[in-house]
Amino acid sequence: MERIAIISDIHGNMPALEAVLVDIKNRNIERIFCLGDLAGKGPSSAAAVDKIKLDCEVVIKGNWDYYLTEQEGKEVLMWHQKKLGVERLKYMKALPLYKEFYFSGKLLRLCHASPNDLFHRVYLSTEQSKRLKLFEATPTLNAEADVVGYGDIHGAHIDHFKGKTIFNVGSVGNPLDRITQASYGIIEGEFEDKDKAPLIISLVRVPYDIELAIEQANSTDMPEKQDYINELMTAIYRGLKT
Repeated sequence: MERIAIISDIHGNMPALEAVLVDIKNRNIERIFCLGDLAGKGPSSAAAVDKIKLDCEVVIKGNWDYYLTEQEGKEVLMWHQKKLGVERLKYMKALPLYKEFYFSGKLLRLCHASPNDLFHRVYLSTEQSKRLKLFEATPTLNAEADVVGYGDIHGAHIDHFKGKTIFNVGSVGNPLDRITQASYGIIEGEFEDKDKAPLIISLVRVPYDIELAIEQANSTDMPEKQDYINELMTAIYRGLKT
């Protein structure tokens, strides 16, 4: 069986990314797919992009990757854009919106938020009709997906409904589901095979050096620095009242 590590939402947090990559290596997993949001929020956007580009076989565009390559004028974006430089921004701009392939007889689709709409945000509590949009046919294979894996919401979960499976791998660098550990997923099965076979999806939590991540943020003049640090310490979204 093939094993593929699925990571997402690194957000320039190198201590978290490095801890996850060590865990993946210790499990002898050689293939890594990334579901986007490489940069932004954390202080090490450039290093994160370089590491993802080097280590990941597939990289998909996230909403922050879009903001950083398509929008101008906001202080927080300008800070990260300056750190990233022209070549990295070109790389991020060209990233695809999704990847789909047959896996143990299932059409498996990977995306950041939604394959046909980068800003269609789906939570575990989202009504079923909106969640089903993630399975709608794309121009690539023109078929509904059986399994969808995504990132975006920084909250790991697996769910089954209407004969479909949906899983979220959470966030490597900015978890927001009240667990202050990096999160990623692993899929196991027969890659690019239409014959039915076992398919396993698992979610992994990895502790990392949060104090180092905070120290790295504090060493910069990064905008929204304290909001980012608070999220690292609590794994609660800055806009959510507790």
